[in-house]
Amino acid sequence: MDKQTYKIAVVGNRDAILPFRLIGFQTYPVTEPQEAINTLRKLSRENFGIIYLTEDIAQAIPDTVAFYDQQLTPALILIPTHRGTTGLGQQRIRDNVEKAVGQDIL
Repeated sequence: MDKQTYKIAVVGNRDAILPFRLIGFQTYPVTEPQEAINTLRKLSRENFGIIYLTEDIAQAIPDTVAFYDQQLTPALILIPTHRGTTGLGQQRIRDNVEKAVGQDIL
């Protein structure tokens, strides 16, 4: 039985994602919402299992983020930018834990 190997990507503001390149992740800088949507579509077809997305870009494309939340892969994980967090990623974790456990335990 062959194991499927997935890749990891980081999409978002260039300054925020640059450090991820140093640790070996493939980075995709975007500035416009449509550019982010197109990049996510492309990566989802190219065997990426995890895509980290900066919160600022995620806020601009809520329908796309909601779409990928319904997919098995890629897992879309929101990360803060170099300017700090908006709380969006943390709220998503809280919501998912509450959905899985039945109550807010965080």
